[in-house]
Amino acid sequence: MQETLIQLAQEEAQNYSSPIVAAKINGEVRDIQSEYNHDDEISFIELNTALGWRIYQRSVLFLFIVALSNMNKEAEVVAKFTVNKGLYCEVKIPGQSINLRFIQDIEQEMRGMIANNVPILKHGIPRQEAIELFQTRGNRGKAALIASLPHPMISIYTCCNYPDYLYGAMLPETKLLGQFALDMEQSGVLIRTPDEMTDGKIRTRVEQPKFGHILSEAKEWARILECPYISDLNQINTEHRMGELIRVSEALQEKRIGQIADHIASHRNNIRLILIAGPSSSGKTSFAQRLRIQLRVNGLHPIMISLDDYFLNREDTPRNEKGQYDYESIDAIDTALFNRNMLELLNGHRVQIPYYNFITGKREWHDDNFLLMKEDQPIIIEGIHGLNERLTADIARKNKYKIYISALTQLNIDAHNRIPTTDVRFLRRLVRDHQFRGAKAIKTIKQWPDVRAGEEKYIFPFQEEADVLFNSALIYEIGVLKKYAVPLLEAIGRGEEGYTEARLILRFLQYVDEIHDIDDIPNNSIFREFIGKSVFFKEK
Repeated sequence: MQETLIQLAQEEAQNYSSPIVAAKINGEVRDIQSEYNHDDEISFIELNTALGWRIYQRSVLFLFIVALSNMNKEAEVVAKFTVNKGLYCEVKIPGQSINLRFIQDIEQEMRGMIANNVPILKHGIPRQEAIELFQTRGNRGKAALIASLPHPMISIYTCCNYPDYLYGAMLPETKLLGQFALDMEQSGVLIRTPDEMTDGKIRTRVEQPKFGHILSEAKEWARILECPYISDLNQINTEHRMGELIRVSEALQEKRIGQIADHIASHRNNIRLILIAGPSSSGKTSFAQRLRIQLRVNGLHPIMISLDDYFLNREDTPRNEKGQYDYESIDAIDTALFNRNMLELLNGHRVQIPYYNFITGKREWHDDNFLLMKEDQPIIIEGIHGLNERLTADIARKNKYKIYISALTQLNIDAHNRIPTTDVRFLRRLVRDHQFRGAKAIKTIKQWPDVRAGEEKYIFPFQEEADVLFNSALIYEIGVLKKYAVPLLEAIGRGEEGYTEARLILRFLQYVDEIHDIDDIPNNSIFREFIGKSVFFKEK
């Protein structure tokens, strides 16, 4: 009989600075209720790590779902987006509204379960039995998802007699789950927990009303597309209806870009600088090009300037805590020169624009690189610091229009298992860096934590400075990305650096059917920036 990891984790606990929450068996993440063989290679995952906190957050979400079910068996929860420094969950209860007292009652129920240290038990059941279980409970998306899996046995977690199928490892009991806060949100609840960037402290809530608007828009787009879950996407793919889904998805984005361009054009006398910012792989460059074309439709002739050309010379670039050049810092930009040039252009002067040579690390001045701005020529500037007022401190606010680009997927695995925006952006970057920069998957995996840290520091704090937010996610893209990403991730062998991270992504992608026919994706799609054949990029 195989043994579980629980006893082994208890013996090893003293060797870790924070509680053990899961394990790696031969490099693959498993919860500590999993069985193992004595010749397996085992290491443990402690709480105070990026992966540890992600497991913790998933467990708190399950605790919330169970507590709500204990209070009302008809309650429905759909895990949605990260907003206001927490996870927003839509809550539906027939005949009952969400108010502060209700939130307090849920929290009391959760903390009672924590005080009693209720077990979260994992057990396997035959796949058909699991399908029938969730069909009976009305969990359509979950039942359809399980039906698509090839595994004969399905792992189910149960807490207080509430069964669920959850994507990823869980803590085995509730006693460690006290680090959370609940807030009331429109038609739902915000769950805040610690993560690897907060030193074990619960995230402080930050009101993001503008970001909330784009979440509402994503919800509306999902309703229009009639594709809330991966099982729905797979069915559309199987029934050869993907072309229609792609065309409607692209049309929604085109309509929104047109609306933004119409607004800018209607305020052309004031709006002279259009600043576009967003996290890595959100599609900023393609969006800027699409916006430029829509502005042309409105009779404008925008100029595009790259913020990269305003980098300081390499020897003057600040360094990060690792001693490496920090090109993501706003202090790597010559903001004084940038402001001076922009003011000169706005005042009708002919200005020589610098060119940054990334090979030499030096700024260069070319005789053919002069600009003169006319009345019908707003300037489009794309770069990570576009929303930060330090970048354009000398320019009047009325002359600036700030656009924040994000990639909030409208798709869920199922009601209780969301697809994090960061995972989709990682896949975009993985595929793009391989396609156009020759980078192996391990390079992208190794760089990703630093990329995420830079976003937390230089991008996310300024997103509410935007005048408008644009969602670049396309509901069909995961099925296309899978075709490109799987071979790259499978090339990382067991024992190699990045193997665990690769296996986690591959496990997620098992739920998605590949979308092979991509001819319906237009050549001006934002998504083409990542998979190729974009009209906006020259490919070698």
